[in-house]
Amino acid sequence: MKLYIYEHCPFCVKARMIFGLKNLPVELVVMLNDDEETPKRLVGQKMAPILQKQDGSAMPESMDIVHYIDRREDEPLITGALNPAIADWLRHMNSYVNKLLLPRIADAPFAEFATPEARDYFRNKKQASIGNFTELKSHAPGLIKNVSGDLRQLDKLIVQPNAVNGELSEDDFNLFPLLRSLTLVAGIDWPARVAEYRDNMAKQTQVNLLSSIAQ
Repeated sequence: MKLYIYEHCPFCVKARMIFGLKNLPVELVVMLNDDEETPKRLVGQKMAPILQKQDGSAMPESMDIVHYIDRREDEPLITGALNPAIADWLRHMNSYVNKLLLPRIADAPFAEFATPEARDYFRNKKQASIGNFTELKSHAPGLIKNVSGDLRQLDKLIVQPNAVNGELSEDDFNLFPLLRSLTLVAGIDWPARVAEYRDNMAKQTQVNLLSSIAQ
């Protein structure tokens, strides 16, 4: 099977997680960000991730891919209940965190930006929707302070380092990709339980953190 992804993409991380957790082989194919032809050929529109199955058919939508792989053969791993407090925390974070993340993603050495045209495609699209990256970078210190404070609130919600609610659930597939994205940002204050959960999930899922290229 092939999984078409962008390295920076949190939705792609969700799909990657289930393969790592189940220790299943999958070929990762990183598309250039301005490659519209490949995803349109596979599923009719530009999006990621896309799973190409062994029979050649293609499946989009990250959580559809997760559940397909989780239920495909042996016992499913995703059996835990959801915690509404995690959803509330994520909703709050997602209301502002892209203002911090997107300007850094645009400058990072991800494979989907291997050409200047691909990087410009991303930068132009995102600036059109969220605002000028140079201006957003000027607000970064305040945003980092907000993130650090919100992570302290999350710290109180972490039940186990191998599953946020104590048993693997969809909350983990929503939470870990955001925490992984935040490792691209230098200067964040990571509380102990959040950091342990972040590092343990990275190991379990075999999805790399971004600390080595943090800005």
